[in-house]
Amino acid sequence: MDSLDILTKSAEETKKLGEKLACEIMIEVGLLSLKKTALVVSLEGELGAGKTTFTQGFAKGLGIKENPRSPTFVIMRAYEIKNSDRFANFIHIDAYRIASKDMKTLGWDEFSKKPGNIILIEWGNRIKNILPKKSLIISFGHIGHKDKRLIRICQYE
Repeated sequence: MDSLDILTKSAEETKKLGEKLACEIMIEVGLLSLKKTALVVSLEGELGAGKTTFTQGFAKGLGIKENPRSPTFVIMRAYEIKNSDRFANFIHIDAYRIASKDMKTLGWDEFSKKPGNIILIEWGNRIKNILPKKSLIISFGHIGHKDKRLIRICQYE
């Protein structure tokens, strides 16, 4: 599995990386071989490693005006994507407190198969057994200083 490692030195750089990746996805979605399912992005890493910060930039890159907050207690939030012919919804999930079986109750089978959805899951490693093939996996880790992060992007095969 090929991967791309990126070092960010501040929360702002992490947010900008999320924004840039979302912009690339909006433009180059054909490269991800997505035809019949949603695009699923799993964010993994320890507490405070930058998952929510990255998500805020990612949402901005999708053209979402709201600044997403972590859905830790509500589990899932959905946002409409207005500036895309390919995507209609951004679904932000926090899987920290749930298991794979709980995702069925949330409607996972329906919204994960809908090609117009981009689903970003914080703590996606906790429900890895239900992630579709070709999901993007983005891992976050601290490097020395609290604001420095090593971010690895790869595709789940």
